Amino acid sequence: MSALALSVVLSFVSAVAYAGGAIVQEQVALSSSGAQQYAPLRRAGWWAAVGLNGLGAVLHVVALAYGPLSLVQPLGALTIVFALPMAALFVGRRAGATAWRGALMATLGLAGLLALVGASGAQSLDGPQRVAAAVGTVAAVVTLMVAARAVHRHPAVRSILLATASGVAFGMSSVFTKTVAVDWTGGVSAADLPSLAVIGVLATAGMLLSQASYRGAGLAAPLATLTVVNPVVAAAVGITMFGETFRHGTTGTALALSCGVVAAGGLILLTTERLAREHEAAAGAATADTGAVPVAADEPAVAKAVGRQADDPAELLLAELTVPEDVTLPVTVPSAAARPDAADPAAVPLMPYAPFYGGPYVPVPASDRHLARVRS
Repeated sequence: MSALALSVVLSFVSAVAYAGGAIVQEQVALSSSGAQQYAPLRRAGWWAAVGLNGLGAVLHVVALAYGPLSLVQPLGALTIVFALPMAALFVGRRAGATAWRGALMATLGLAGLLALVGASGAQSLDGPQRVAAAVGTVAAVVTLMVAARAVHRHPAVRSILLATASGVAFGMSSVFTKTVAVDWTGGVSAADLPSLAVIGVLATAGMLLSQASYRGAGLAAPLATLTVVNPVVAAAVGITMFGETFRHGTTGTALALSCGVVAAGGLILLTTERLAREHEAAAGAATADTGAVPVAADEPAVAKAVGRQADDPAELLLAELTVPEDVTLPVTVPSAAARPDAADPAAVPLMPYAPFYGGPYVPVPASDRHLARVRS
């Protein structure tokens, strides 16, 4: 097997490992309490997810050793494509058409963007740049976490914010890893210990934030956000600090921006699809709690015509009753010859059958015991 083919195979296996880790993380998040949403250390499933993510990272690094960056990085975007069918197969979580379209758009946009990023010579960040990058990363992650806490009533938005924070942490961890790797080409130095500490902190924060992002938000939206934000942040830092550029000059830059728009559109589709599901779930829960019956389009008009509330089933049933006003009910009255004190048949009118206080009312005639007798 050639080195190029080996790098492709390793990239595929790495994407599958990342997808499996994400699925396990999402299942752990479903059954974890609020206090354990970031680090369920006592859950064996969470440690299995950590192992799968670590395996994916190692395979990705090995693939980079055998193949070019322009090929391996775009293949890493296949994680979300593998995650959706794997989730349907292993845990029975099927994705809708909107989720599939969003996932494919995000993957294609990211793959095109990474393929257009050109390589540059090996460069490293100096001391002030490392401090500025670390401080800026911490500020961005903390800001996103505060924003996620502020919108905790909307799980989908909260999940996207936490997944974005996780992607920023992972992306900057890759930047510092590249910096240390460049430094070590001239020999290992104790001056890189702070950078190694930053790598450990950012990688751990990314893992914990990704775990929290799966709570109550499904699999597709947070995984796609994390998959897109991570390499985009790393590519942005590479362009601004490492002197990397897009291929093909102005044309490549325009294509890269177009790919970024496509990836962002995919993330928006995934977010709106999840928000729609939350809205349907909330509507179903409200109907179950109140016992209300869904009203058809023409029923509110009927209820409004009789001055009733459209969400009251009893009122709707009464509103549907159509009673003609001119219907009369003949009443049999005893003849005068039978009893001397009986009422005159002509004095008893035909009783109307009409609605009374919202329902049918039929008055029943009764003889008057105190009717005055007529003596001849």
